[in-house]
Amino acid sequence: MHIKNKTKKTLLARNAKACTSIISKSSGLMFSKKNKPLIFIFKKEKINPLHMFFVFYPIDVLFLNKNKIVVEMKENFKPFSFYAPKNKSKYIIELPKNTIKETKTELGDKIEF
Repeated sequence: MHIKNKTKKTLLARNAKACTSIISKSSGLMFSKKNKPLIFIFKKEKINPLHMFFVFYPIDVLFLNKNKIVVEMKENFKPFSFYAPKNKSKYIIELPKNTIKETKTELGDKIEF
């Protein structure tokens, strides 16, 4: 699945994997060697804290509301750290490090996948 910034008309990632089950959401990128883009899909908007335990490389993260609008971002999310977002999200997208900067993605941008 491709992830695009509809506002900026840029491609954020190719071949993203959707994580919808409890197992895929809880394991995410743990123990992976390659940074494959992931889309976490939740049933409703809520505060979704993230951890980077057993992830060995930094990533960028987008938090989207139910309308797929960027409501929060975390750049260079470092291995073995924790992040508690301030805003509710229905979708969380994990991307390779520097994707946010390279695509000039900002708060309020509309994302499609």
